[in-house]
Amino acid sequence: MSRRVHAPAVKRGTLVALEGLDGSGKSTQVAALADALRQAGRQVLSTCEPTGGPTGARIREMARSGKVLAPEEELRWFVEDRRVHVRETLAPALAAGRAVVTDRYFLSSVAYQGARGLDWRRILAESEAEFPIPDLALILELGVGAGLARVRARGSAVESAFEREDFLERVAAIFAAIDRPWVERVSAAGSAGEVHARVAGCVRDRLGLL
Repeated sequence: MSRRVHAPAVKRGTLVALEGLDGSGKSTQVAALADALRQAGRQVLSTCEPTGGPTGARIREMARSGKVLAPEEELRWFVEDRRVHVRETLAPALAAGRAVVTDRYFLSSVAYQGARGLDWRRILAESEAEFPIPDLALILELGVGAGLARVRARGSAVESAFEREDFLERVAAIFAAIDRPWVERVSAAGSAGEVHARVAGCVRDRLGLL
């Protein structure tokens, strides 16, 4: 008796993730890239992690409070939030053929929870097995000190759970060690316009969307 095998869902859209340290300009560049894609005639969804849902709200509150969870529990929160994000937001948009631009995705868990002492290579492998792999992940590279200075200059509260220089140095080292064909690194130094030109160039060269 044969067993029916369900074919995997076809991903018709394009997924672009912007990753990097706090203060590297991800939110600014997500907005600029989404606008450029719309001007190029693309149907675009811009989104972010952590999400605005219940688990995402818990993560944001934890980050602001400085409360330290066990690394395994912290990772569990992020994965739980990501599962909802993929199911309710990313997968439907991709299935509809839209270009999706997300401010953080699973490489942030790889780097940040890896820097908390977990096996980042295992987190990466498990994430690739469970979640849609980006067509392109752009890691915005900026020195830790410069990133924290930007956070303070814009008047944002420093998230004491994550925005410590020694911790972010470990995060940066993991981001630098990730080696995947769908990952590109972009300098986040300079003005927002200069960084956008680099981001747009990568998206144009790698994906042909602009």
